[in-house]
This record gives sequence, C-alpha cells and structure tokens, in this order.
Amino acid sequence: MSAARPSTQRRPVAPPTPTPQAKPQISLEEWDAKAPLSDLALKSVAVIKAASEKTPLPLKFNVDDDDDASRPSTPNLRVTAKLGSGSRPSTPVHAFTRSLPSHALDPKVPIQTPQQFYDWFAQIDRSVAHSQEAHFRAHVAMVAEHLNTADMLIERIDGVEREVDGMFEGWRSVEESGKSLKDACERLLEERDKLLELTDEIGTRLEYFQELEHATRMLNHPGESLVLQTDFLYMVERVDICIEYLKAHRHYKEAEVYLLRFQQCMTRAMTLIKMFFIGSLRALTADVSKRLSEKDVSATSQMHLLYTRFRSVTPQLTPLLGELERRAAAHPEELSALLSECHTAYFGARKSLLIGRLMEEIRGLDPMHTELVELTNAGCSYLKHLCTDEFDLFRNFFDSGEDHLYPYLENLCDYLYDDLRPRILHETRLTTLCEVCTVLQALMVLDVAELPDEPPDELSVDPDHPEPRGLGKFHISHLLQMVLQDAQTRLFFKAQSAIQAEIRYYAPKPEDLAYPDRLVAARKPVSQFDIKEKESVSQLFQLSSLDKKETWYPTLQKTVWVLSQLHDFVKPAIFEDIAQEAVSLCRQSLVSSSNIIGQRNTPVSTLDGELFLVRHLLILKEVANNLDLVRKDAQPQMDVGMTDTLASILNRTTALLPDALFASLGMPRGHKSITDARHDIDQDLKRACQNLIMLCAKAPCDPLREWVDRVRAFSTSRGASPLTNEPGLVPPLTEQDWARQSAAEDLHAKFLESCERDLRAAVTKLRLYLENNRTVSVLVTHVKEAVVDGYMGYRDAVWNMYAGALKGILLSEERLKERLSSICEE
Repeated sequence: MSAARPSTQRRPVAPPTPTPQAKPQISLEEWDAKAPLSDLALKSVAVIKAASEKTPLPLKFNVDDDDDASRPSTPNLRVTAKLGSGSRPSTPVHAFTRSLPSHALDPKVPIQTPQQFYDWFAQIDRSVAHSQEAHFRAHVAMVAEHLNTADMLIERIDGVEREVDGMFEGWRSVEESGKSLKDACERLLEERDKLLELTDEIGTRLEYFQELEHATRMLNHPGESLVLQTDFLYMVERVDICIEYLKAHRHYKEAEVYLLRFQQCMTRAMTLIKMFFIGSLRALTADVSKRLSEKDVSATSQMHLLYTRFRSVTPQLTPLLGELERRAAAHPEELSALLSECHTAYFGARKSLLIGRLMEEIRGLDPMHTELVELTNAGCSYLKHLCTDEFDLFRNFFDSGEDHLYPYLENLCDYLYDDLRPRILHETRLTTLCEVCTVLQALMVLDVAELPDEPPDELSVDPDHPEPRGLGKFHISHLLQMVLQDAQTRLFFKAQSAIQAEIRYYAPKPEDLAYPDRLVAARKPVSQFDIKEKESVSQLFQLSSLDKKETWYPTLQKTVWVLSQLHDFVKPAIFEDIAQEAVSLCRQSLVSSSNIIGQRNTPVSTLDGELFLVRHLLILKEVANNLDLVRKDAQPQMDVGMTDTLASILNRTTALLPDALFASLGMPRGHKSITDARHDIDQDLKRACQNLIMLCAKAPCDPLREWVDRVRAFSTSRGASPLTNEPGLVPPLTEQDWARQSAAEDLHAKFLESCERDLRAAVTKLRLYLENNRTVSVLVTHVKEAVVDGYMGYRDAVWNMYAGALKGILLSEERLKERLSSICEE
C-alpha cells in the first residue's frame, strides 16, 4: 500500500529572511481581522468543508456486491481468458462454454496443465486480494487527493505570505524613509528654533544698549515739566535696569562705555528731580512765609499753612523723591549727595518757618519763673506734638533720612532745653526732680520700638499700590533722653547729698530719742484735721509691716523715703549701690542712737535702748529684703519673713553658730554674693536680741545665780560636799547667815515677786516696741527659757539642802513654765 501511495509532498520551507526584528506572533482572530476573505474564497472553503465531511465507501462495499460481500467473487470469463493466455496451450473448451460471456478472470484458453491451473489460481488469488484491498486503495486515493488539496492551499498560503512579506518590507521601507524624513524635519526645526532663540537673545541684549538713545533723547529736552511726564519715571526705571545689567555683564563689547553713559543719564535725571523739588519747596516756603507774616493769623490758619499746604504738594513730589531715594540707596557713591541736598533744603525751609513760632511758644511758658515740673510738662508736651507733626510731614515726602531727621528735631528741642537744663541742674528739691522724671517717663511710655520693615523684592513703580513707608514709628525717647539723663544725674547726686547730710551726719534731737514716749503718743487717736506728708508712691515699700512711719527714727524714715524716690527713676545698678550705702549708714546711726538711749537713765533705759535697736533693725532688715541686693537666682524657699528670721536667730541650738545664723537669715552657707549691708544688719540684730533676752531675765534670775555661785564657791573652798558637816572652826553651809533656810525661802519669794513685777513690765515693753504678736511671742519664748534655766540651777542647788524642807515650795519645770506663761500672756 505504501508502494502504491504516491510520495507525500511537503511544504517547501522558505529561507529565513533577515529582518531588523523578530516577526511578531499573531492569533487566528488577528489574522482574520487583518486579511479578510472574499465571498468567493468563503464559498470555496465551504465546498471543501462539505466534501470532507462525506467520505466515500470503499469498493468492497459497492452496492452491486452487497449480497456477496462475505466471499470473493467468482472469476468471470475475461479472467479465464486472461489466464489462458499463458505459455502453455489452452485446454479445449466445450462449445457451450464459448457461448457464455467471458469474465476478466476466466482463462483465455482451457486449462490443460497443472501449471496453467496454478497460474490461473494465482491470478484468482491476486484478484481476490485486490478486491479485498479496494477500500484501502480508495481511502489512500482520497487521502492523496486531500494532500494535493492541502499542498495547493499551502502553496496559496505561501504565496499570500510572500505577498504579506512584500507588503511588510514595503511598509518598513516607507517607515524608515518617513522616520528619516521626520528626523531631518526635526533637525531643521531645532536649528530654526535655535536661530530664533539666538535672534531673540541678541535682540534682548541689544534692547539694553538701544535704551540709551531713548533716554538721551528725552533728557535733551530740558524744562521743569519733564519730570512730571508719565514716561520720565519709566525711563528712569529702564536706565536703572540697564545699569544693573551692564554691571553684571561687563565682558560685553563696549559695555564700560555704555555703563558710563547710562550712569550719566541717571545722574542727570536725579539732578532734574532735585532741582524741581528745591524749586517747588522754595516757592512754597516763600508763599507760606508771606502769609504767616500777615497780621491776625489764627492758630488754625498757621497749622493749615505749615502742614496742610505742604501736604498738598506731596502727591506730585513724593513719587519723584521716592525714585531719588531708591536710586541713592542703590548707587550711594553717585547719588547720595543729591538726596542729602534735598534733605538740607527741606530742613532749612521748615526751620525758617518754625523758629519764630517756636520761640514765641517758649516765651509764653516763662521758663525763668514757671515751676520746674510745670515747665517740663508743658514744654516737653509741646515739643512732642511739634516733633510728631514734623515727623509725619517728613514721612509724607521722604521714605528715608532718619539719621538727618532726628538731629533736625533735636535742634528744635534745644531752644527749650537751653532754658530747661540749667533749671534741672540747679534744682535742690528731691521730690521735684522725681516729678520731673515722672513727667518725662510718662511722655516716653508709649514709645515702643517697632521691627524694621522688610525691604521690597523688586524696584517697581506702582501708583495704585504704593510701598509702605520705611521710617517706622516716631521715637520721642531719642529727644527726651538727654533731659531725662540730666534729671536722673541730678537726682542721684542730690540723693547722695541727702544721705550724707541727713543720715550719716544726722544729729539727733531730744524728741527723736524720746522712747518709749513716742510710741505711747502714737497709740493715741489722731485728729482728722492732722495733715501728713505725702507718702511715697513706689511699690517697693508697700508692706503692712512698714506702717506707722511717724514712730520711726528720722534716719530710717529718710532712708526709706530716699530709696522710694530713687527706685523708679535710676538704673538698677546705680540704685543698688546707693541703696547699699544708705542702708549701711542707717544701720550705723541706729546703733549709735541705741547706745545714747541706753546710757540716758540706766538701768531702766538700757532695756529701752535694746528694744529701740531691735525694733528699727527689724524694719531696716525688711527694707533691705526688698532692695534686690542679693543674687537674682536665690532659691525661693530661702526667702523667709522677718518673724521667721528672728526665730531662727534666737534658736538655742544654732544661735551661736555663724553658718546656722546665715541659714536662718535665708542665705546659703558661704555665699560669696552676700552684701555687707545685710550681713551687718543680721549681726547687730543677733547681738541686740541676745542682750534684750538677757536684760529681761536679769531681774528675776540674777539673785538666784549669785546665791548659787556663792554656794558653789563655799563648797569648793571647804573641799567637801555642801551637805557634809565636818567639825571645825568654819560653820557648815546651812548655818551661814546668807545660806540659812529662811534666806533661801526669802530668795524664792523674791524670785516669784520679780517675775510678777519685772518680767511682766518687760513683756509689756516688748509689746509696746514690737507690735507684731508673732515677733513678740518669739522673744518671749526665749526669755521664758532663760528664766527657767536660771531657776532650775537654783532648784538643783537647794533640792537636797535643809533635809528636803524646801521641796514643798520649789516649783517643777512644767509648773514654772505654766506660771511664766500666765504672767507673759496677761
């Protein structure tokens, strides 16, 4: 079968065509979409499809042989005839046989020999085999037909692919040619753009050079109206831009020449502005001066002429002056002189108009006879209003020139200061100098410095949105500072003079030392018609413990008064120095006066002297605590009050230790910044309190201590215990006249009587001098402890004497404390 089948034709494979890139894979749907078939092609495909669906049956299943399909067909006569045509002679046939129709397989000649039979039989066998393989051959034929059809389709497809490849090659050629054309066009466009950009850049650069011709042509037409033209300021702006550009590009050809010519144009333009401003200012000044020289010109008319008339020309002059100021700031070497001439002309014109009016106002104040405070208030208030008006008017014209404006205003103020300064330097009253400082500080209280305005980003002329003025706020302190310094200096020296004369060298009068009579008189009700001296307004000494100043010693009164006057008007460093000096001198005067009082009528006045010193040192210490004489970073918990400090000083366990004393005063141990004034106050206060406690306990306790000391001396001299009664010439202790039981009982009774009389009187004086109950209670507590200590020594000495006979009358420590408390609290 394979031999009978024709050789299968295979699709020739086309040699690979070199392509710039790999052929993309496409699907069947994409192929149908890109290469649609025509109607005729679609019909051909349909016919082929229908024919392939109906496969013909093999020959063995022919309709004519349906009945004999199960066996081979009988050879016909033609077969026999064919077989009979062999090499052997055919067998003779009968007559009836010849008459039958022949079959292809019938022998051609009769079979006569076995060989002929074998040949015929082989032929029959081959025929049967051939008939049995007929359907295979038909199928092979059909397959061959299909292969031929498929080969034809493959050939047509190959032809279509060749056509498509040709089309693709053509498209690729067109694409490459179009891309080359596009690239060439883009290069041409880029070259054109570069040429246009170069042309624009050249034109832009040439505009700066061409601007010179326009500026020169405009400046060659002189006349006052030139600066008022709209194009003038635009031309100035363009010239300024050209100057900046040429400065940044000096490497351009002839840039230096054009830069010099542009600078000349700028100088000419600014000179025209200066000339126009000075001319307008002179004309306006002449007109206003003529109007002011007329008679019966009211104050309102003067204000109108001096300020409103000048403001009326600012819309015309301000833009021009603004251009001059900006250019002078950008080119100070060339144009600052022109701006200075404008300032000088302006200040000269204003001064010529204001001098007469200013002198008239100063004469109206009568500076030689008017009270100094009133003169300062009226004169400085007038100068403040005048300088404020001048400052506002100057701002309407100029946006800079503050360094020229304040000297001009100071020159106006000098007309008043020439009369005011001598009055201040010769003033002797401290209160008047303080009031002068108060007036000047009140005029300066609203003078708060403002932050400078930020400079504009670009120099542009926009009449609809003018730039903010650059002078800021008017500072009157620049003008009043000189007078205030004179007043403060005079106040400082006058305060020093008062401290030396009325504190350091103060000679006390008898009534100044009349203590406690002054305290008793102060407790009487005051008449409502009594007029007191004005109290200090400083908040430094507004404390409840500083009341009743009329009972103070005069040096303490003067110290507090001087410091309260100075506190708000001098610098803190100066105030600290003078305050330390005043407190130190006041402490020395108090110690001296206390000694005088104590020596006046001893021993009664001794207690008065110590109470006087304690009272005034406590007040002086509280004053010193408010003077900020210690470091700013002192710990808050160490700031104790007057009573707490006194309690710490008088503490029995720490009073004798310097470090403990410092701690009780609210100061760290070994602090290097402690002032001598406060330290001396603390030391004197400590000594005075110890002396006061000793004096209060002296009357009841001294007899007991003397008796106990005598007993101890007697016992020591005998070399034995006081209770031992050895025989000898010297009688025993209990038989001595001064040591008998009756003497001891009298001594005990006198102690109780002294406590009732002397201790009660001492506590009463304590409450008279020290009106603070807490302070009195601190001192009384220590006095009671001193009395208890003295009594307990006596009690220990007599407890075992006299066979214990005095145990019934002796007081225990608790009973004695209760009795002393009842005495001191009544």
